[in-house]
Amino acid sequence: MSEFISRSTRRNRHNRESNEAWEWVQALAIAVVLALVIRSFIFSPFSVSGPSMLSTLHNGDLVIVNKVIYLFRDPEPGEVIVFHAPENRDYIKRVIAMPGQTVSAQNNVVRVDGASIDEPYIDEGNRTADFGPVEVPEGHVFVMGDNRMNSSDSRDNSLGTVPLDQVVGRADVVFWPLEDFSLLW
Repeated sequence: MSEFISRSTRRNRHNRESNEAWEWVQALAIAVVLALVIRSFIFSPFSVSGPSMLSTLHNGDLVIVNKVIYLFRDPEPGEVIVFHAPENRDYIKRVIAMPGQTVSAQNNVVRVDGASIDEPYIDEGNRTADFGPVEVPEGHVFVMGDNRMNSSDSRDNSLGTVPLDQVVGRADVVFWPLEDFSLLW
């Protein structure tokens, strides 16, 4: 009788261990699928490369890009966006003007439709050289880096205005390095 009980106990223990292992496999599979869905369709990390967004963002900063927000609305002036650029690269810049608006700069002041815009994110010694006027075509936005003297952006003929269908999302949070953790909106 004790032999029967010990076989039965071993079988129950084995079944419990098998069930527990299977539950772990299922939980890990679900976690991987959720992570892939979230990264592909909702949020994505982006690594800042270069000095074009100084002093807001630094080379090597990691930001979270919200990929969902622009399914419901267009980017707005002042937002920091990530977009597909020529040369199969993604850029990060700030939206300055919207479709149908005219943007220019004179005497270190950026103007949209003739009115100067408030740019508290620009260091005083890093204002932009004169340009424009540039009319932003329908379905595009005009973007500039915060480091105006060292940024390839909509002022350049090679980049120009950014088609809205090339916008990946809005940069929402700097999460690395930890000492630079901040919200960008």
